[in-house]
Amino acid sequence: MSDTANKIGTSHLQRAAFVYIRQSSASQVEHNRESTQRQYALAQRATALGWSQQQVNVVDDDLGLSGASTARRGGFARMTAEVALGHVGIILGLEVSRLARNNADWYRLLDLCTMTDTLIGDADGVYNPAHFNDRLLLGLKGTMSEAELHILRARLDGGIRNKAARGELRRGLPTGLVWGEADGEVRLHPDEAVVSALHAVFARFNEFGSARRVWLWLRSENLSFPLQLNRNEQIRWVAPTYNAIYNVLTNPVYAGAYCYGKTRTERYVDKHGTLKTRLRRLPQSQWAVLIREHHEGYIDWATYEANQMRLAANTKPRPHETGGAVREGAALLQGLATCGHCGRSLKTHYRGTKNDVISASNIQFTFWPFSATVNASSASCWLRPGRNPYENPRKSSS
Repeated sequence: MSDTANKIGTSHLQRAAFVYIRQSSASQVEHNRESTQRQYALAQRATALGWSQQQVNVVDDDLGLSGASTARRGGFARMTAEVALGHVGIILGLEVSRLARNNADWYRLLDLCTMTDTLIGDADGVYNPAHFNDRLLLGLKGTMSEAELHILRARLDGGIRNKAARGELRRGLPTGLVWGEADGEVRLHPDEAVVSALHAVFARFNEFGSARRVWLWLRSENLSFPLQLNRNEQIRWVAPTYNAIYNVLTNPVYAGAYCYGKTRTERYVDKHGTLKTRLRRLPQSQWAVLIREHHEGYIDWATYEANQMRLAANTKPRPHETGGAVREGAALLQGLATCGHCGRSLKTHYRGTKNDVISASNIQFTFWPFSATVNASSASCWLRPGRNPYENPRKSSS
């Protein structure tokens, strides 16, 4: 590696010097202020290397953002664009990890710097990516930066999983449960009104067997339901919603179980080519931690599993599968629907495509054996008084 003075030429000094500043999180920006000040001090180093103050551009748009990818890092994207246009003579960062912790992003930047003869500098020296030895060293630094991120994540995740395996990792609890003083201790909420409201939900579900009927019962009784968005917030009493009742019935924590790892983060590319992440719910057999009888619950585990089977049976089944509630089809209300005027049997059929939402407005009844159609949302009937009950309404109206 040649000396710094020999690497910086006139062509570099005629272009701008970019100082890139980044901290990985808002907490680091607030608490690790010494590191931030050291990064800002690189602007003085740029002037010491020969650039004027007017040529020095400080890029601090990405403070509080991770360097694992370029997503949302507008400052890095703007700096890369300037490098590609040949407007940058040198990029200064406290260390390689400030610029990128992903080899794909790092080598893309190195390739652009090589093509535009842009230098890269850190606390150890100044490098020219066009030189083989300098590029080799920068590549090793980038690889070590990515490996360091993997090691940090593995160490952190390992500690979290180890604590969760003992049932001591404190995470958000649903309404009606609070953390105790001991490690992993979970208690029922001290407010008896909250406990009674949740006990009522499970008792009514045991009686009705339907989450919707429990919700309708609460509404008919004009009962409020407790809501607590986080543990630092006070309990609020609100009108019950179906989602709130369903979430109570399906949450295993109410059955005295400690759960961890019920979801998995997946990365995918959307239709616009953007890399995004999403949460995927896992079946119970794939949960990372499931400790039954971890704490006192509102129901036992056997009751919880029975409730899940009842809820699943209420769900509309897929084609060629048994179970579920009947919601539509030619057999709906078979032998039950009759004409209010003549007493003759009716059968059902539907308007529109199969993708239409089933509602009262697109369900129709047909008089059997004629094809006289009656709209379920209409108060009138084709066979109203004064009309021949054996006359086909369509023929008479044509």
